[in-house]
Amino acid sequence: MTVNDDVLLVHGGTPLEGEIRVRGAKNLVPKAMVAALLGSAPSRLRNVPDIRDVRVVRGLLQLHGVTVRPGEEPGELVLDPTHVESANVADIDAHAGSSRIPILFCGPLLHRLGHAFIPGLGGCDIGGRPIDFHFDVLRQFGASIEKREDGQYLEAPKGLRGTKIRLPYPSVGATEQVLLTAVLAEGVTELSNAAVEPEIEDLICVLQKMGAIIAMDTDRTIRITGVDKLGGYTHRALSDRLEAASWASAALATNGNIYVRGAQQRSMMTFLNTYRKVGGAFEIDDEGIRFWHPGGQLKSIALETDVHPGFQTDWQQPLVVALTQATGLSIIHETVYESRLGFTSALNQMGAHIQLYRECLGGSDCRFGQRNFLHSAVVSGPTRLQGADLVIPDLRGGFSYLIAALAAEGTSRVHGIDLINRGYENFMEKLVELGAKVELPGKALG
Repeated sequence: MTVNDDVLLVHGGTPLEGEIRVRGAKNLVPKAMVAALLGSAPSRLRNVPDIRDVRVVRGLLQLHGVTVRPGEEPGELVLDPTHVESANVADIDAHAGSSRIPILFCGPLLHRLGHAFIPGLGGCDIGGRPIDFHFDVLRQFGASIEKREDGQYLEAPKGLRGTKIRLPYPSVGATEQVLLTAVLAEGVTELSNAAVEPEIEDLICVLQKMGAIIAMDTDRTIRITGVDKLGGYTHRALSDRLEAASWASAALATNGNIYVRGAQQRSMMTFLNTYRKVGGAFEIDDEGIRFWHPGGQLKSIALETDVHPGFQTDWQQPLVVALTQATGLSIIHETVYESRLGFTSALNQMGAHIQLYRECLGGSDCRFGQRNFLHSAVVSGPTRLQGADLVIPDLRGGFSYLIAALAAEGTSRVHGIDLINRGYENFMEKLVELGAKVELPGKALG
């Protein structure tokens, strides 16, 4: 990709109208692909989006001897782990440097090969996402970890054994690590204070199809009884509720009307309630959800992010753009990632009025309240946004900048758009389908 290909010109002021499709969840599909490593037979995964995280995991699986090929229907992958093997350290590093997902290869590789290598990890810069959780968990299962210059080398000389684990915070990544490690570990694993997001439940469904024994209690406790062997699976990934909400927020911010085919009510209920409180309209049918701005003034709200079933942190950034067009003061309290509100500085540059605070505003005290992080915001609106030069900071913040540029008057230059490919399939094509006036320098898209 050339330098110019990573810059998008956005001519704002046009409502987004039309239909787009969301496929499988970014926060499930790559993890389900990793799960295929655990099996003794091929797996079929359907509804797979063409995003960078999927391509990264596909490359890593192939490096380890897994055959990955297209299936019979569009968006289907067949993964054959029959001949798993060790991979070259340099090749792993080259494939994995921009993703955090390789940490989830540890448990499956320890089971299959007795060792694993994890390079330095990348990902979005939105606050602390320490991999210490993962290594602490793996040590409790019996893994030994040696820090080397190029990454972490893991071994399990005596195999992996079930254990009792309590997470200090219901981390999605750490919960996934436990699940992918415990299913073939000897004995019973009890995980308390686990994450219970829909994507976690869908991963459990995948593992159960493979032969795992996993029970979820109502108190965030998951019990996994290790088995001797797992088979393959056939599974259709749940739709991406985070992408669907991003397009919903885009419809609201641009006075648009977008039908999101594939959006599912059950996993979006908390978002839908908030969307309605703000003044957005939606209509649900068997195939998707239509989101639109019904006219009139949007309403300011108090909003606190939380782990599921609370309001998801990945819904927050796109919705904040729409809240710049709401009447009054909206209060945002971010409790999941301490630095996630940093993206608002660019919105202020465009004409928004957003003030950040270190205190816990508008809700209960959270773990960031005494730690000097700017994790609360007050959004004063409505304000007219003006086009600007924008540099994308992270995946959700990046899509939020696109929404702001589409809602603004004038032209914006959005730099670093390739980052959006991590989690939004064919997003530029979708923008064109919705009538957005966007172009790559030297190449018109719409």
